[in-house]
Amino acid sequence: MAKLLRILGRSLALLLGGSIALLSIAWGALALWYQLPGGGVVRVLGAALWVALALMLFVLAIRHRPWPSLCGYVLMYALLLAWWATIRPSSQREWADDVSRQLAGEVHGNVVVLRNVRDFAWRSDSDYDARWETRSYELDRLVSADAVLSHWGNGAIAHAMISFGFDDGRHLVFSVEIRKRRGQEFSSIGGFFKDFETTLIAAPEDDLIRVRTNVRGEDDYLYPLAISRATMRALFLSYVETANQWANTPAFYNTVTSNCATVVYRMARHLGLGLPLDTRLLLTGYLPGYLYRIGVLDHRLTLQQWNEQARITDRARASASGEDFSRAIRAPLR
Repeated sequence: MAKLLRILGRSLALLLGGSIALLSIAWGALALWYQLPGGGVVRVLGAALWVALALMLFVLAIRHRPWPSLCGYVLMYALLLAWWATIRPSSQREWADDVSRQLAGEVHGNVVVLRNVRDFAWRSDSDYDARWETRSYELDRLVSADAVLSHWGNGAIAHAMISFGFDDGRHLVFSVEIRKRRGQEFSSIGGFFKDFETTLIAAPEDDLIRVRTNVRGEDDYLYPLAISRATMRALFLSYVETANQWANTPAFYNTVTSNCATVVYRMARHLGLGLPLDTRLLLTGYLPGYLYRIGVLDHRLTLQQWNEQARITDRARASASGEDFSRAIRAPLR
């Protein structure tokens, strides 16, 4: 029995060690693929060489004396991590037009002045009128906050934004997004490997929501948040603080730890709201259930009723050019 347990323990240890080894080899190959300087050929050769050397060392470890081979791999991995630590985010790249400028703000008592508010008129993803503006907002006139979720295929995943409404009818949406370089496409895997910087976009709903529903074919939902005006104000100012931080110190986007939902969660936690962790912060398509659980969605409606009422896609697509877009998408809601 004891011998059987030793064999079982050794087998489990080998299985665990092998799994960790394969994962570390895969991580190293992807890190080189996404960040090795040079063109596609250089990156392919670098990743392939890494895999070949790692597998050779592990074969030697199994067939011959293990310790020199394992020490060799540890040294190789340490060198990779040392190189990885030198890769820093930058604000100096050839950015795509829609993320070419960084939002920044100043607070003067009750008035917030925002620079580089985006207000594009979109006809397609490649055809638009680019406008960047400086706008002022009075915090005492802040009357609403809405969570906006934009789905693009997988029901479990959505892009999350917050839209703030003012008593003069204006709405301003904040959206944490990847800062794409010109010609670059989003990759959720690349989001793990420092492939994108992160940026904060502030724009009217006629830009940030309309481009998703009417241009990119996404399916959008709007949920009015049951929070106090003091909390709205604090969250608005937290966005301004985050914008200034990223304008001064660039940061990488991360698919899990620094995405459209987790950044807002950290801001809310910083405000002392005591929000619990939840897998729906990653599976953002299910975020309404989380909002309902913590009481941010009014419980006078069921979650199913909220989901049915929140869909604004059809109203957004039916809105005419020049029409008050924010009023059009809310008409049946309030």
